[in-house]
Amino acid sequence: MKRIGVLTSGGDSPGMNAAIRSVVRKAIYSNIEVYGIYYGYAGMIEGNIKKLEIGSVGDIIHRGGTMLYTARTEEFKTEAGRAKGIEQLNKHGIEGVVVIGGDGSFQGAKKLTEAGYPCIGVPGTIDNDIPGTDFTIGFDTALNTIIDAIDKIRDTATSHERTYVIEVMGRHAGDLALWAGLADGAETILIPEAPYDMEEIITRLQNGHKRGKKHSIIVVAEGCESGVAFGKKIEEATKFETRVSVLGYIQRGGSPTAGDRVLASRLGAKAVDLLLEGKKGRMVGIQQNKLVDHDILEALSQKHTVDMDMYTLSKELSI
Repeated sequence: MKRIGVLTSGGDSPGMNAAIRSVVRKAIYSNIEVYGIYYGYAGMIEGNIKKLEIGSVGDIIHRGGTMLYTARTEEFKTEAGRAKGIEQLNKHGIEGVVVIGGDGSFQGAKKLTEAGYPCIGVPGTIDNDIPGTDFTIGFDTALNTIIDAIDKIRDTATSHERTYVIEVMGRHAGDLALWAGLADGAETILIPEAPYDMEEIITRLQNGHKRGKKHSIIVVAEGCESGVAFGKKIEEATKFETRVSVLGYIQRGGSPTAGDRVLASRLGAKAVDLLLEGKKGRMVGIQQNKLVDHDILEALSQKHTVDMDMYTLSKELSI
């Protein structure tokens, strides 16, 4: 293999640039040319492909977002759309592709592999919802962004003696809510993976108020319930002054943490190694701090789970 491509697809996540940098420099170190495919699969269809050099990825390891940009496209889900993308790969002599993104991006990588283009998936999503890896690129940074926001909200919650409901990202996975809630001592955490008992939540808030607690923090994953709607329920049931903060896209931005930079660097280089070994249709990941690889569809067929022991612990510590 003498020429590979690299793209980012789906939602951006902090650390994607570090992964791009790792893919490019590991490949060049291994005497392989690298081409950046801009705007994900949409750019592949349009032929928005440019050669990357060592200097192309200089000064990006600390930057959030993705220098290759990202976009979503329905066209690539069709056979005709993929044929256009493959035509562009052939035109540029690209023999393999590293795809950095989430589950939708990995589905596209599998389709390309089936069409004869070896692909390796690198998990990049703040939701941490990809089976086969303990952590995804961007999760640690987003988590710390949330914790920083909650710390600031707690200051005003204390000053005004209010209950605050904080909605965080996580449409299908509660990792961000769970980790942030536990780290910030939230009284209640709502995640998609576990049902909640409204009466229990109200009782906990009222008991805290009775013993002199002046404020409460509730963290809600967006996939569980709307923070605004839940805040109204809390205020109506307790009569406590309640405010809601929806953190939104602030969670995706910012300079990646050291953890995400190192993880992205390790996974990006591993992806290149797999292509050199002749592997295809695989995803890289990290489990128990060891680099691993799995068949993409086999990994995605598994159900993502959260650590329910952590969820139980959060309840035990929020008495």
